[in-house]
Amino acid sequence: MPTVTKITTQKRDTGRYNIYMDFGKGEEYAFSADESVIVKFRLKKGMELDEFLLAEVGYHDEIRKAYNNAINYLAYKMRTEKEVYSYLKEKKLEEAAISEVIIRLKEQGYLNDAEYADAYVRTQISTTNKGAYVVRMELKERGVAEVLIDNAMEQYTQEQQFEKATLLAEKYAKKYSSESEKVLKQKLDAMLRRKGYQTDAIQFALSEADFGREEEVELEAIRAQGEKAHRKHGKLIGHAYQQKMKETLFRKGFPIDLIERYLESRQEE
Repeated sequence: MPTVTKITTQKRDTGRYNIYMDFGKGEEYAFSADESVIVKFRLKKGMELDEFLLAEVGYHDEIRKAYNNAINYLAYKMRTEKEVYSYLKEKKLEEAAISEVIIRLKEQGYLNDAEYADAYVRTQISTTNKGAYVVRMELKERGVAEVLIDNAMEQYTQEQQFEKATLLAEKYAKKYSSESEKVLKQKLDAMLRRKGYQTDAIQFALSEADFGREEEVELEAIRAQGEKAHRKHGKLIGHAYQQKMKETLFRKGFPIDLIERYLESRQEE
């Protein structure tokens, strides 16, 4: 029967040991095992191991490797069950060992998707400008169950979403100051949707935000767009020029009365 001939400490990891055995052809390296596995099975020189005991030792060592890897992974920040599972799969660990470890980690309180979801939503509310839809999708991608997401998202109140959307709209409005008010709102709508805000929050933001769009600001915007249009159509004359300028500026979202005022001012220059 195969017999343990030597047990030595690994140089790079003193918590693991190399086990050498004689399978009938002299001493050879057999496998490595965690210290806890050595203790559990009381492995020592001269001990005989049949194929069933060897398989059991190997399985328990696989569990220990999975557990140690998971603990190291969890040391940096909270993780979901799906994240830990994926990480251990990347380490080429056995499915049964991974499942065993995830159960153990949940029992020990190291894995708790409900607590993770609550903490994640709180952090996103306090440190980012993400809308509720984006936060929800990020939790879903991390494998959190829908019911846990629903519970966690209750923290993100409608009032908070409306306030964040409004502040974002006011901030980005400065970036689009050269646009007409119509185009400005179209671009802000698109931006807020990308950020994860839904229609009710967007409508509130666009109606309540202070864009500072006084008449002079709107005039500056049409002048900026008008100069671009003039460079494109400046070779035209008379009615053709006027018509092209009106069409271009109207497509940019400016009202017809403002366009006519602008074109009159150009003629006077």
